[in-house]
Amino acid sequence: MQIKVEDKSGIKVCYAEGDIDINSSPQVKKAFDKIIQTKSGKVLINLEKVGYIDSSGLATLVEILKNVKGFGGKLKLCNLSSKVRSLFEITKLEKLFDIKDTETDAIGTF
Repeated sequence: MQIKVEDKSGIKVCYAEGDIDINSSPQVKKAFDKIIQTKSGKVLINLEKVGYIDSSGLATLVEILKNVKGFGGKLKLCNLSSKVRSLFEITKLEKLFDIKDTETDAIGTF
């Protein structure tokens, strides 16, 4: 699991690559803890290169969302594969997260 962060017009755009599962969730949490400590008000997670998320990965993403909202920030997700998107729909998490089709769409709605 790799997470690369770029600053685009004051938005922390995080590019996740690899599966978000029980093995990588602690690493994902640690990477986002650093971003959350900066209290960046706008965070976008690009999941284009994430092929699989398990329940611990979903729990990690929910925790990240809670932490970002905790200081008044906004978190969006974009570029979900059909497999990952269906997981969010099955678990009803698409109602909790702000999910956009593309990075451009997501950036434009902050």
